[in-house]
Amino acid sequence: MKVKSILGIGLCCLALSACQQSRKPQEEGGKYPLLTLTPEDRQLSVKYSAVIEGKQDVEVRPQVSGTITQVLVEEGAHVHKGQVLFIIDQVPYRAALQKARAAVATAEANEATAKQTLDGKMSLYEDKVISDFELRTAQNEYKSAQAALLQAQAELTDAQNNLSYTEVKSPVDGYAGMTSYRIGALVSASMTDPLIRVSDDSEMYAYFSLSEKQVLTLTAQYGSLDQALASFPEVSLELNDGSTYAQKGKVDVISGIIDKTTGTVSLRAILSNPDKRLMGGGSANIIVPYDRTQCIVIPQGGTYEIQNRIFAFKVIDGKAVSTPIEVFEINNGTEYIVEKGLQAGDVIVSEGAGLLKDGTIVSTPQDEQAPTDKKKEA
Repeated sequence: MKVKSILGIGLCCLALSACQQSRKPQEEGGKYPLLTLTPEDRQLSVKYSAVIEGKQDVEVRPQVSGTITQVLVEEGAHVHKGQVLFIIDQVPYRAALQKARAAVATAEANEATAKQTLDGKMSLYEDKVISDFELRTAQNEYKSAQAALLQAQAELTDAQNNLSYTEVKSPVDGYAGMTSYRIGALVSASMTDPLIRVSDDSEMYAYFSLSEKQVLTLTAQYGSLDQALASFPEVSLELNDGSTYAQKGKVDVISGIIDKTTGTVSLRAILSNPDKRLMGGGSANIIVPYDRTQCIVIPQGGTYEIQNRIFAFKVIDGKAVSTPIEVFEINNGTEYIVEKGLQAGDVIVSEGAGLLKDGTIVSTPQDEQAPTDKKKEA
């Protein structure tokens, strides 16, 4: 029994000794990859969810009342500006046009008669045959006839327009949407729903949003919102199938108003659509590139975060010193662009920062290699 106890105590001592030896390097420090910071150029790109809309999404509505006699558009078909889509019953409007033409003819005759009467009265007045009152009466009758003619001509124009409005035409080039109106349907200018919608697809708009902080960063970078808009880089569009749209886009509008609900600012990019690949109502991702020149770039593995603040370990006199840093709002997921806290020439721990403590002695593989080399020389 005594022998077994002695052996047990001996084994425990050996284990404890080994444990202490294994802890010693950790307490003194360890091997960590270091990085000497030098200015670099970077192009970052960020994706933003976007909604695609036609440059013009037009509601086609009737301007006169009546029943539809012809439907000349296929739902989903491409239509041209001025193409007739629907025809409303023209019979009452043709009759109104004839009536207006007759009214103009009557007014023209009355105006001519009043003019002849006035001319005759003028001669009689000059010969002092009629009184001044009779002359003024003839003049007023002529003016009244002129006004009646103008009114009849206006009513004729109105009747012509109303007849033309029975042909409901597309105001733009684009694709026709869906319609629930068929032959025999009664329509009017005051109806709530449009006859159909036509989306102008020659150019398309992509609407997306930036956070308030991102917009403030842009404004600070370029000096003003107008300058930021003028300097905004061309954007790319990633479609829902993962492919990149061939045409580049240009941001042409920055809202300048923060949405109280989302805390974001809306932007609009315009893209050419020659192949009609983009469709109104679709969704995609806007890819915005950001070019930064001569900036300090560090790997994200060389940082840690406490209470929304980011820290890196700067190596000073062989020890890791925790250093707060400020980074650019946008990153590529693997690196940070440092705005404040580090500068060119600084040496940092580039990986495993989360395992370090402030003041840890940091060694490099070269430090461990040096004693071995000296022994060989000896």
